[in-house]
Amino acid sequence: MGTSEELRRITMTPAARRALAAAGRLFYDRGIHAVGVDLIAAEAGVTKKTLYDRFGSKEQIVVEYLADRDERWRAFLAERLDAAPSAPRARIRAVFDASRAWMSDNGSKGCSMVNAHAEISDPAHPAHAVITGQKQWTLDLFTRLARDVEGLGPDAADRLGRTLMLLHEGALVAHGLKVFPDPVAHARDEAEALLAEATER
Repeated sequence: MGTSEELRRITMTPAARRALAAAGRLFYDRGIHAVGVDLIAAEAGVTKKTLYDRFGSKEQIVVEYLADRDERWRAFLAERLDAAPSAPRARIRAVFDASRAWMSDNGSKGCSMVNAHAEISDPAHPAHAVITGQKQWTLDLFTRLARDVEGLGPDAADRLGRTLMLLHEGALVAHGLKVFPDPVAHARDEAEALLAEATER
């Protein structure tokens, strides 16, 4: 996601927080298009009028759901990066390990952003910027970490950043598909092998 100023966000009341929690569970488990405002209101124990008074539209509920999930993920990752050793390779490993822990607790169906993009591909949808912004942020993070790897020139670091992102995102998709066990750990190990190869050249 870009800066928070680029998105319209709402002030959360207790009723809005209940509605957002219900919407988040439903959207992730069933899909965005499959979940209507009536169901969200019923699950949250609020009226439909309260939902529209607080959020204005279903589109805004989707924005809040994705933005909230993104913010929680970034905070979760920041804690783990802060605790990781300062060496770039250790910090790259920490990203994969954080994703593995997050997916174990919060991601049985894979990446919420990837799942949402399968339903929201129109750039005019207000949630589209949250989805693509989150993935751009991920690429920027891996690129910054790759640029800190000793001995890599800027072009090589940028290529490495893109490759690390591809490994990471592919692992998140494979986790949701459950085609083989522990894909995030596999991607982490491949990333470490790639880093070792890159620094030996």
